[in-house]
Amino acid sequence: MEDSRERDRICPGSVTAVVDIDAAIGYVVARGDVVERARLGRLRTGTPPAEEVLAVAEVGQLPEGGWPAYLEGETASVDATCFRLGELDDLGALGRSAARRALDWLAARQLPEGGWEEDATLADTAPEWARPGAPEAGFYLTASAAFWLSVAGLDARAAGPLDARVGGAYAGVVHGAALSLAARLNPDGTWPSFLAAGWLSAAVLFRQEMYQESARIQVALAERIGDMAPANVAWLGATLRRVGVDPQDWVLVRARRRLAETQRSDGGWESEDGHQFDVHATLTAIRACH
Repeated sequence: MEDSRERDRICPGSVTAVVDIDAAIGYVVARGDVVERARLGRLRTGTPPAEEVLAVAEVGQLPEGGWPAYLEGETASVDATCFRLGELDDLGALGRSAARRALDWLAARQLPEGGWEEDATLADTAPEWARPGAPEAGFYLTASAAFWLSVAGLDARAAGPLDARVGGAYAGVVHGAALSLAARLNPDGTWPSFLAAGWLSAAVLFRQEMYQESARIQVALAERIGDMAPANVAWLGATLRRVGVDPQDWVLVRARRRLAETQRSDGGWESEDGHQFDVHATLTAIRACH
């Protein structure tokens, strides 16, 4: 009975299927590495990670503030830096100097038209969603960078004294990014980029109080949830929850239902990037239901 109440509290809104959070936690504990287990502890109980865990999570940062796509890399990557910020956010570490330097680096990398692109020297190694010069990749990177600047800009620990403007300490940067994203949306709320760019841009626009534009994207996303891979549904849910979208909003209710339907018997969720990322996908699902 107690377990049922806990599941209902964490994932409200689903009548026919409920995410088994206890099983998901057990999966991460059994299979996660030291950083992943620390992320779980911070997400579930607020337990601060040990200093040595934070050192592992921050390893490889380049002097200018960003992280390379590979540990031996010498050029900072927008995509890799945003991914690392996601891990540090789970650890409650956006206020530490490593994350703050990364956020400042991201802000300084913004292009005059409001977007982001990877360094041209990464053209031969960047994945398609981060390829320099590709419009679809530029839209995705803009949504991703603006999302993390939106999250951190409203946290005094991460960005210094808060700014009264919408967007907080990075208000001008994020506003320029939001205008760039909104200008490229189609009338039906679809976007000219990869799937993840949809929920990232919806979150950015929501934080900028551009609610109509964000809602149009959310409608388009809701129509696709039934066909999405579990890891993508988890990412969608975690992203929208992180910027304060109501957990009873219909797109999040649909996302939780889809997660309940796709949870494996071992408590985890499958990642399209390979089983080595299943724990990361499971942590994201837990965050989506938090």
